Amino acid sequence: MFKKILIANRGEIACRVIKSARKMGIQTVAVYSDADAQALHVKMADEAVHIGPPPANQSYIVIDKIMDAIRQTGAEAVHPGYGFLSERMDFAAALEKEGVVFVGPPSPAIEAMGDKITSKKLAQEAGVNTVPGYMGLIADADEAVKISDQIGYPVMIKASAGGGGKGMRIAWNAQEAREGFESSKNEAANSFGDDRIFIEKFVTQPRHIEIQVLADKHGNCVYLHERECSIQRRNQKVIEEAPSPFLDPETRKAMGEQACALAKAVGYTSAGTVEFIVDGDRNFYFLEMNTRLQVEHPVTELITGIDLVEQMIRVAAGEPLPFTQEDITINGWAMESRLYAEDPYRNFLPSIGRLTKYKPPVEGPTAGEGLVRNDTGVYEGGEISMFYDPMIAKLCTWGETREAAIEEMRLALDTFEVEGIGHNLPFCAAVMDHPRFVSGNITTAFIAEEYPEGFHGVTLGISMLRRVAAATAAMHRVAEIRRTKISGTLGNHERRVGDKWMVCLQGECFPVTVAADKNGSSVTFDDDGACLRVESDWTPGQSLAKLSVDGTPLVLKVGKIPMGFRIRVRGADLKVWLQTPRQHELAQLMPEKLPPDTSKMLLCPMPGLVVKIAVEEGDEVQEGQALATVEAMKMENILRAERKGVVSKINCAAGDSLKVDDVIMEFE
Repeated sequence: MFKKILIANRGEIACRVIKSARKMGIQTVAVYSDADAQALHVKMADEAVHIGPPPANQSYIVIDKIMDAIRQTGAEAVHPGYGFLSERMDFAAALEKEGVVFVGPPSPAIEAMGDKITSKKLAQEAGVNTVPGYMGLIADADEAVKISDQIGYPVMIKASAGGGGKGMRIAWNAQEAREGFESSKNEAANSFGDDRIFIEKFVTQPRHIEIQVLADKHGNCVYLHERECSIQRRNQKVIEEAPSPFLDPETRKAMGEQACALAKAVGYTSAGTVEFIVDGDRNFYFLEMNTRLQVEHPVTELITGIDLVEQMIRVAAGEPLPFTQEDITINGWAMESRLYAEDPYRNFLPSIGRLTKYKPPVEGPTAGEGLVRNDTGVYEGGEISMFYDPMIAKLCTWGETREAAIEEMRLALDTFEVEGIGHNLPFCAAVMDHPRFVSGNITTAFIAEEYPEGFHGVTLGISMLRRVAAATAAMHRVAEIRRTKISGTLGNHERRVGDKWMVCLQGECFPVTVAADKNGSSVTFDDDGACLRVESDWTPGQSLAKLSVDGTPLVLKVGKIPMGFRIRVRGADLKVWLQTPRQHELAQLMPEKLPPDTSKMLLCPMPGLVVKIAVEEGDEVQEGQALATVEAMKMENILRAERKGVVSKINCAAGDSLKVDDVIMEFE
């Protein structure tokens, strides 16, 4: 077995590999750019080597710099993680030439299947049903439009070396094909050092289901069942689960056997994933093979009990697989929510900054007989950079059933505290409560169909609203009692805290009566006499309240506002006012403060770099017209006109760095 492994990656996947290597008694070497000098993976590794400036194309994907780090440290093997150099045949070949083991497939298999154009050609030659498309190299945007016209819209424009949603666009017409080709090409060059693009028919209403395979150097290959990855946004996975709620045993077996046959055909070893699109009749079509560890591998580990990173290392060291296909069963259900540094209230645009608070749920067994796992690469006080992928953690839960795994995820998301950046925890929570997701009736179009105007928060149902009202009423009473003990005694008489309150939230007001005892509070709704029992050990100042309301767990993120709380729960962000009846009466007389008018401005929705200004002062623009392109976290974002207008002033130029809400241009 190896004594020392270098991880040619960063963030949560580098930390994940370090954990398995440490368990196996293997020393680890981290590499880092200027931006990652204080990163978690650097702190966790036994050694760390600096490899250059923040941009990945000047550090993490420069093969010579990784090779220098290997020579400096004497690492015997390299684990590439995912992304960056993980599917670069020339990197695997360079390691082989140096006599260093690549913890992954052999370079011919990477060449055959890691390149999406080549893999599709080989799949077609092998008789595998594939999606119609153009597999040749595309010279420019004009050719891309011509090919797209021939295939028929909509089409998917994809980077040949792509992954993680980078370099991917859906085009519904010629204009979008032209813009999509240019953006995909730029993103591919910046992210992977390979700007080749191909185009295929975009199949509407598909489910994205992938098969995890594991093969050794002794001719053994097994499949570790499937993952459903249909909850996607901008072709980037957000929620994954294992197994799929859609597959039956026959389809699962057929997909698994085909995936293994494909792996054997190209001499594949190590962990890999064969991706399929599956239609409503359970017909499945080969999409691509990822010749690396997948981001969503934890859900497979949770239902099989197999450490994929450990097995990759053992396979690379020449060991045979310690199990056969018959040994691999499905135990329970697992969910994964990807925590992205993206603001869901700003159309999920990237957010950067410092994590002023980062407190994940406690990992391990839960009170509900489930399990929580959080794979992360950050820590409280750390900085989220604009240079890399916006994913900062993968929150996973396990339960005996799909329903149990979802409920564990709901509680875990409510418990996860993140401050200082925009993040998508509220959106993940909203998905977990969405009736369509709960039913399992999902496709890759789920987000586009259910949130066509973007995500604007969650409106709680009346039942949950009353539970929150009861909980905050009980919490407010505790806070008021504490306040009177600190600030108010008149002679020998302590100021009495009343028991009647108005609780106002989400446009509803509930008159309640709070009756407390040593074990909690009984909150009676005066309008209908219903009573909810609230129990908790919450004390004022705590940012997380774990309560029981009528015997059911409720977790609230708590912030203080005048006369109440800011409460975040199940994807909702609420201001809860608690007032005496007289205070409530007077509050109705206060005027409402209106926000400033920015309707005649194009504001920068996220911190980023201006790539292009597409109009000039004096131009008349139409609704939907491209105005500017801003790059952040390796993704290009085209900003479009919301309505017809005339550009009166442009405040920036290509190459400028902008902050959130900087004014890019103004209109008459």
